[in-house]
Amino acid sequence: MPIIKLNAIDSTNTFIKEMISAKTIKHFTVVTTNHQTSGKGQMGTVWLSEPSKNLMFSMFVDVSTYKLEFPFYISMVVALALKQSLNTFLIPKLYIKWPNDILSQNKKICGILIENVMKQGAINASIIGVGLNVNQTNFTALPNASSLKNITGRVFDLDELLDSIIFNMKLYFSKLEEGNFMELKAVYESFLFRKNKPSTFKDAKGNLFVGYIKSVEDSGHLQVMLEDNITKSFALKDITLMY
Repeated sequence: MPIIKLNAIDSTNTFIKEMISAKTIKHFTVVTTNHQTSGKGQMGTVWLSEPSKNLMFSMFVDVSTYKLEFPFYISMVVALALKQSLNTFLIPKLYIKWPNDILSQNKKICGILIENVMKQGAINASIIGVGLNVNQTNFTALPNASSLKNITGRVFDLDELLDSIIFNMKLYFSKLEEGNFMELKAVYESFLFRKNKPSTFKDAKGNLFVGYIKSVEDSGHLQVMLEDNITKSFALKDITLMY
């Protein structure tokens, strides 16, 4: 399993796309960098990180042999793999904020961007971009962000973290390949941030409303119970969970 370490690059996801185009990539190839100049997050957001202080990498996973009807299961296993690794390093009160941000208590410490590669109408592979806040301590412009060092007071070895995450990625993708969909979904839902608690959401028009997170559909849509016990399904672009 190749690990490519770069000093600086615009985007590790972009680097993997170039490797795919050149047909020079293997299953579970990892590209990591000390400094990412044009990191991307969910919904076109920008991922900013101080050089050499955080873990930024992308992984290529060949899922062409998986019986994968719903792509969101890739998002589930990635979030579960990251949470499992952070458990190993004794990071407290970990949650998954739908769809796949990793929180400690109510602070975001990790973002995930998944870009699927399609072939003949089916998912052939996934490019999994991960940004984990590790030893950076200043998040002045990001009040909801934190890092492993801020939370624990300890300095972490980036290579040690990466090794643990790679191990757990392979473990959870093997569960996905085996078709353990119900088990994976149940575990994912058990770690959902604000599940069954009154929570404030903002819709695409900027309107606020209160609801209770109940579950996630196979499609990835969030099931939220509204007033009068009516449960409604929301896509990622439809709502934002406020915290």
